[in-house]
Amino acid sequence: MYSEINKLMFKEKYMNKKARVIAYYLPQYHPIPENDKWWGKGFTEWRNVAKAKPLFRGHDQPRVPADLGYYDLRMTEVREEQARLAQDVGIEGFCYWHYWFGGGRELLERPFLEVLRSGKPDFPFCLGWANHSWTNKTWTVGQKFVKDSMLMEQTYPGVDDYIIHFNKYLEAFKDDRYIKVDGKLLFVVFSPLQIPDAQCFVKTWNSLAKENGLCGFHFVGITSNFEIHTSYYKKDEYKLNYSSVPAATFYNRVLDAGFDAVNSRGSNRAEIAVKSFGKYYFHKILSHFFNIDLVTKFDYASINKFLYVEEDKWNNVYPTIIPNWDRSPRSGRKALIWYNSTPELFYKQILRALELLKNKPAEHKIIFLQSWNEWGEGNYMEPDLTYGHGYLEALKKALEY
Repeated sequence: MYSEINKLMFKEKYMNKKARVIAYYLPQYHPIPENDKWWGKGFTEWRNVAKAKPLFRGHDQPRVPADLGYYDLRMTEVREEQARLAQDVGIEGFCYWHYWFGGGRELLERPFLEVLRSGKPDFPFCLGWANHSWTNKTWTVGQKFVKDSMLMEQTYPGVDDYIIHFNKYLEAFKDDRYIKVDGKLLFVVFSPLQIPDAQCFVKTWNSLAKENGLCGFHFVGITSNFEIHTSYYKKDEYKLNYSSVPAATFYNRVLDAGFDAVNSRGSNRAEIAVKSFGKYYFHKILSHFFNIDLVTKFDYASINKFLYVEEDKWNNVYPTIIPNWDRSPRSGRKALIWYNSTPELFYKQILRALELLKNKPAEHKIIFLQSWNEWGEGNYMEPDLTYGHGYLEALKKALEY
């Protein structure tokens, strides 16, 4: 049980903080045999990032890392410097993505396991399960083989696999650095409703945690605050109608599946609001059926206006802040691209997110940062040659405001 002493310790540590900012962390930047086979010897995400090209006037590509360079996550020094940069601007910890495909199959586990076993960096962390298949359908750079082929399929073999999965990371769950909410281990699931027996998964892991002297899990499922469904289609522009489908509908789906909280994503809602339903899906139809790729781009300042909804004020809903989105290093002209992002505009977005937290309990004043280092999707906080430490300083300024 979460003791009164622990509650007091937490209150002293976090009570005066505006937010508990937890940054998603991609462990991709090191070679693995599977990527060597699929994409060529020595492949990492940096190959896509370095080869990216501008697709329209003013499109800021390629993005070039500054302080840390094109790093290799097998290096302890890199991981420690990342943590130092994050801690200096008020980030509480990293949420390391791990890729468990079922049947004991996983990829990209090395960086986190080295963090765990070395004890370095001495920086809080939690885990996120990126439970999705790997395909090549959205990766066009350096593509060698048949479109839409399956690389690694996400499967859910059942309870026995949930037990193996839990035991693989039991050492992490017992680590003093592991981030907790209400005394429970924070664990994020990328696609919560894709787990066919989500309530069984939640129940199994909570039981295993208690058997091992832990207080259980605080399960967070990621979901959009907006969704397109055929029953909602109308001839008019969708931005006139999307408000009729409350975000609560989508949040409650995740909560009803047994999750304790939701990490809300407003990107889809914002893109439809800015572009309109007709224009947005016209581009998708041209690409899917006619192989005509018009660049689909959105002004970052306009996106900022539509990211959040009233339900994001719920105590068990944790909003997302995102410095940018540009998947063109991976997908070329098929990508959705946000443009004209600046540290100043990101600062304004953070302030809006912080407003949502004002009346929440201290432990639930959580904001997820998407992301620390997703360079291939354009959402990263690490210094680059365009803005240097600008986005880091914007976050620090907002948290100290």
